[in-house]
Amino acid sequence: MLRFFEQLSSRISAPFISDSRRASKVWQCRCGQPVFFPNTQCLACEAALGYLPEQGRVVALEPAGQPDTWRVSGEPGDALYRRCANLGTAAACNWLLPVYEMGDFCVACALNRTIPDLNIAENPERWCKVETAKRRLVAQLVGLGLRVIPKSVDEQRGLAFDFIGVDQEGRRPTTGHANGLITLDIREADDAHREAIRVQMGEPYRTLLGHFRHEVGHYYWDQLIANSHWLWSFRQLFGDEQASYAEALERHYQQGAPADWQTHYVSAYATMHPWEDWAETWAHYLHMVDAVDTALGFGMSARDKGLEFQPFPLEALFDPQHPGGPSFLAFVNAWIELAGMLNELSRSMGQPDFYPFVLTPAVIAKLHFIHLVIQDAGGKADEVVQV
Repeated sequence: MLRFFEQLSSRISAPFISDSRRASKVWQCRCGQPVFFPNTQCLACEAALGYLPEQGRVVALEPAGQPDTWRVSGEPGDALYRRCANLGTAAACNWLLPVYEMGDFCVACALNRTIPDLNIAENPERWCKVETAKRRLVAQLVGLGLRVIPKSVDEQRGLAFDFIGVDQEGRRPTTGHANGLITLDIREADDAHREAIRVQMGEPYRTLLGHFRHEVGHYYWDQLIANSHWLWSFRQLFGDEQASYAEALERHYQQGAPADWQTHYVSAYATMHPWEDWAETWAHYLHMVDAVDTALGFGMSARDKGLEFQPFPLEALFDPQHPGGPSFLAFVNAWIELAGMLNELSRSMGQPDFYPFVLTPAVIAKLHFIHLVIQDAGGKADEVVQV
């Protein structure tokens, strides 16, 4: 038994891989204390903390001499920042914005069109959970180089969120996307309610972050695919989006997914309509990118751990001849190995699988297509999937 713990200690203390090029997902306060993405204050030295979305890091702050004005502690330069106005609300936002920017809200909070009624006892906690998930989404979109424009700035091409509950007539909102507006039933922030809906719908996975990643996929389909040079390839890969959505919805809930859906789709819901196939695959791409980036940032890898997975070949990609194909394939294969390891960790705790999905060559081609679209639009996707 002693030998077991010696081996375990050695494996935990030594990172599985070492790559100094990759930024860690754990930042350090000026006092050396580890700090994380949602932190607003260091628990060790009580320094104020803030998140810089364009730089993708949490920093320690010090007063800059003017009221409500801050600079990054211990760093040269004269850049000054304000803390988001939602810092002191239930949203507990720790994001920063330059002092010269108009408005009181950060890039993530500026997307809110409607927040829940905070006079309802449960809603402050619900709103906090929702905003935490939304900030993670927006941070990832910014990190990929995608444009995040509030509807308040551009009504036609902007993005906005409504977090709402029952209206005055007693009607529940429908979670979804329409013309850049993402609506979320605030009850989705209640774990018990969300789990009940997950079971009722026969879904293997249902989270707030998952909702946001799916719905924002619809938004970016409008921005990046519709009326673009990608549209023909989209139809070849996902199907013709001109097919009646209403009829597809009715057919899906009447008949369910085809028996062989797992061969061609990432989820049963993706079989409903090409738009949903895109949004589901988009969400999984964001899941994979964030999870792999986080794992490697912490020094985690499943390489050389005896996991016997058949790697996908270049032929599985949407464009096998693309110069970035090998890097993307390495990312996908790293994800397969990592998901296998994390599934076993979940099972060791008696929990459901961390990633209860199976990726097939048809899905890999769709994921690669989405990667190329995002790289074309934002220019940073290739950097993110380097493993």
